[in-house]
Parts: sequence; structure tokens; C-alpha cells
Amino acid sequence: MKAVVIFLVLAALAGTALGQDRKRHEGKQQMKQEDRQRMREDMREVNRDRSAGRMERPRQMTPEEREKLRQDIRDANQQMRR
Repeated sequence: MKAVVIFLVLAALAGTALGQDRKRHEGKQQMKQEDRQRMREDMREVNRDRSAGRMERPRQMTPEEREKLRQDIRDANQQMRR
């Protein structure tokens, strides 16, 4: 009885394995060399734009500018409370 069950399980597994496509990429269209090159160039441009944005940091504020900003915020908060 066990042998029959094992045989049926193996037959079912083999049937599903044999039913799969051997060539998975057959239905898909391959990219042309020109398309690949264009995509690479586009990605380089995007990455270049992103890295340029990161490199531009705002300059650091001087202690006087920071104190002036703090005072302006305090003044604005006091005016809002009124």
C-alpha cells in the first residue's frame, strides 16, 4: 500500500515537472544592444543628477546668524500667543 502511495506521489510530481516550459525566455523579447546602451546612459544621467544634488550643501550659519534666527523664532512665538 505504501509503495502505491509513493508511486502516485512521484508520478504526480514528475507530471508537473515535465509540464513546465523548457525555454522560459522563449516568449520574452530580448532587448536590443541599442536599447541597453540607451538605458545605461539614462541611468547614468539620473545618478549624476542625484549625486550633484547631494553635493550642494547649504553653507553653515555663523553663530551670529544662528542667534538672530533663534531670536526671530522667539519673537514670532510670542506674537502668536497674543
